[in-house]
Amino acid sequence: MKKVMVVGGGIAGVEAASLLSEYGFDVTLVSSRDYYYIYPLAIWVPVERIKFSDIKMDLNHLALTHGFKFIKDEVLSIKAKEKEVLLKESGALKDFDYLVIAIGGSKVNPKGMEYAYSICSEPTQALELRDAIQKLVLKGSGKIAIGFGGNPKDPSGVRGGPAFELLLNLDDYLRKLNLREHFDLTFFAPMEKPGIRLGEKAYESAFQMLKKLNINIKTGKKIKEFQKDGVLLEDGEKIEADVVAFIPATDGHKALKDSDLPQNEAGFIKIDDTTKVLDFDYVYAIGDVGALEGPDWKAKQGHLAEAMARVCAFNIALKEGKEKGSFKNYKEHMSIICLMDMGTKGGALIYRNNKKAMFLPMPIIGHYLKKLWGFHFKLVKLKKLPKLPYINY
Repeated sequence: MKKVMVVGGGIAGVEAASLLSEYGFDVTLVSSRDYYYIYPLAIWVPVERIKFSDIKMDLNHLALTHGFKFIKDEVLSIKAKEKEVLLKESGALKDFDYLVIAIGGSKVNPKGMEYAYSICSEPTQALELRDAIQKLVLKGSGKIAIGFGGNPKDPSGVRGGPAFELLLNLDDYLRKLNLREHFDLTFFAPMEKPGIRLGEKAYESAFQMLKKLNINIKTGKKIKEFQKDGVLLEDGEKIEADVVAFIPATDGHKALKDSDLPQNEAGFIKIDDTTKVLDFDYVYAIGDVGALEGPDWKAKQGHLAEAMARVCAFNIALKEGKEKGSFKNYKEHMSIICLMDMGTKGGALIYRNNKKAMFLPMPIIGHYLKKLWGFHFKLVKLKKLPKLPYINY
């Protein structure tokens, strides 16, 4: 039985490990955490709409459910030519026929990141942000700034959607508490048009909404540093804030800095259309760790990470005679899909591909559809419900 090593316990890694196990491979997954974290639902933790424990799934349990082995450990380096993965506690692992890299990326953190919270980095920061917001709620007033950053070397690693969702949920949360008029909310980002990759209509609609909700907007200025009492911009202007929430862009993973894998300028692994790493027949890279090829508006999202995992698993199975047909191409799944949640006000369905860009407002029902998606997602992962066709998990 051929052995596959999957490094990374996020959306792409768990999907790949599960599918490869179904194909009959001997699969081992390595993750630095012993739980699978559903990042798209983290927007609700700081505003107490969901419990932190509700968006965690035990990786040991998922391993038993899907038939793969699990090792909790941190990846320190990868030497592809020597077929070696070096782990912090377990040492060097070499016993595999295929290597699937799904470890995501490191973060492009501005100076002073210790003064900001992020819902897309270490999961427990969502709890810390919740506690910081609660202190202001008990006080009855405050200033909160929420934003996201970019990576000029590879803009596909931007995480803008969760910042908008967190901000809109916070506005809704404060209104429910009859405290909104006592809070100063600010959105900030270094780009001139943050969110433009969603399409012109979605961009315009999002910012009209922020203005309608009386949310301050500071864009087009680079972030110099975060400070204890706010955000200092490059021109000397300061956004005063008691609490700052910031979602950094993704950069190449630190474990790959000295590896022999081909990488682009940002440190993402170069892959072909089948997700196979260039110059290596037995190494694949999926999810945020991969250097995506495609249109200027391309973005690294969860649905694409899962699609890449499915493509990767199928192509490995095809090479080993476990599938029939031709190699699949991850670019066929290149699109932007987002159900932007706005709290109890509803949401908006955003979709973009090479042919069209769509922004569909979904008052009230949008919020509950996203909650339903989260519930269904967990049941599918636990094999308590089958996957529905045409829906990304």
